[in-house]
Amino acid sequence: MVDPLVPPARTGVALEERAAVARAEMVTELEAAGHLQAGPLRDAFLAVRREVLMPQAYVRRSGPDETPPRWDLLDWAVPADREELLGLLYGGESVLVRHDGEPVLGRVPGPRSGGSITAMSSTVGMTVALLQRLGLRPGQRVLDVGTGAGVTAAVACRIAGDTGVVTVDRDEHVTAAARERLALLGHRPTAVTGDGQHGWPAGAGYDRIFVTYAVTRVPEAWSRQLAVGGLALATLSTSSPSWPGLAVLTRTGTRRVRARLEAVRLGHRAGHGWSQLYLKPRLRGRIEAADGGSTRTTRTGPPPEETRGLWLALDHLHPGLVRNWGADHLVIGAPDCGSWVTARPDDSGTWTVTTCGPRDIWAEIQTTATRWQAAGSPSSYQLHLEPDGTQWVSSGSGSAELSWQLPATLQPAATVPSPTPEPTLTQKECTP
Repeated sequence: MVDPLVPPARTGVALEERAAVARAEMVTELEAAGHLQAGPLRDAFLAVRREVLMPQAYVRRSGPDETPPRWDLLDWAVPADREELLGLLYGGESVLVRHDGEPVLGRVPGPRSGGSITAMSSTVGMTVALLQRLGLRPGQRVLDVGTGAGVTAAVACRIAGDTGVVTVDRDEHVTAAARERLALLGHRPTAVTGDGQHGWPAGAGYDRIFVTYAVTRVPEAWSRQLAVGGLALATLSTSSPSWPGLAVLTRTGTRRVRARLEAVRLGHRAGHGWSQLYLKPRLRGRIEAADGGSTRTTRTGPPPEETRGLWLALDHLHPGLVRNWGADHLVIGAPDCGSWVTARPDDSGTWTVTTCGPRDIWAEIQTTATRWQAAGSPSSYQLHLEPDGTQWVSSGSGSAELSWQLPATLQPAATVPSPTPEPTLTQKECTP
């Protein structure tokens, strides 16, 4: 289909020009935000045509609490969809690219009802910041775990070269679509279908490993397949999406893998089959109504949001908590037991704290803050990957050490996809 007022010979050119302008504006905004600097990565983002990798995308038409959820599948080939789709592709937010069990290729645009989104392209700012840190260079071998829409693979191909790039995804439909669309951009990396936690042994050792979904522990294969001098980045999280960590792995010249866990503001969405916690409408309603809560005033307020190392520790030491980032004050709930806490400041420097439930979340926060300060107020922790498979995190030493163990196994794959996150309740996190 073409625009009736645009001559056929000019339609394709006009669309390419509009997309190029949108691409340049996106890059300018990334530079202004400090995410992107001059160099190969900036050049790659100026060159990668997202409308080729994502000619179709879903937009949610229902509210976060509405059931069943409703989406529209927009299509670049439909003139009426182009303006909105252009805004989605280059607006910087995550782009929803797969719904339930639908194939990626050959879909009919239009409304969808029920089900959930099972693949998305991550927010551009987070992706760029991580890729900037990854430091891609020509000739490197790169493992892209979680192909998604193929954005990371396209960038890696432009910088490192096609022959050294391997992109793996568990979904054969995602792999097939990425392989076809990357070829339209002139890129032919090794695109394979498989379980990302196993990496891709045939292409090891990798100079760079980039993981586009969150894990609960570091799969052994990623460490084993990392080349000497190599770097791997992956979001490491608990069942809560509120306080992600970034696992940073490097292999030294002695072939030993060194790892740390950094507290970060944004992280990727959980992998397939991992059920995450969210504040459901009923619990949010109870919190807003202060239903059954006990209130007190205190001069001790909650730790600042910027002390991310503390909140990361809280998430692991006292799991099961979710923060409502859409509130204008501190709101944290424990969905499994219905406990919650709120804290509001006033002009006199005191805080009104309301708690409810079998868990005293306020006490958990304050206890963790004391331990975190004793450990030196870390923003990152040493991540221990032991030969027997044990993984644990620590900072400080002796009686001041702050530490916790990671789960013994990765979250098992399920037969149903993870639920679509409610963006008004938690920080944004996605998988390309």
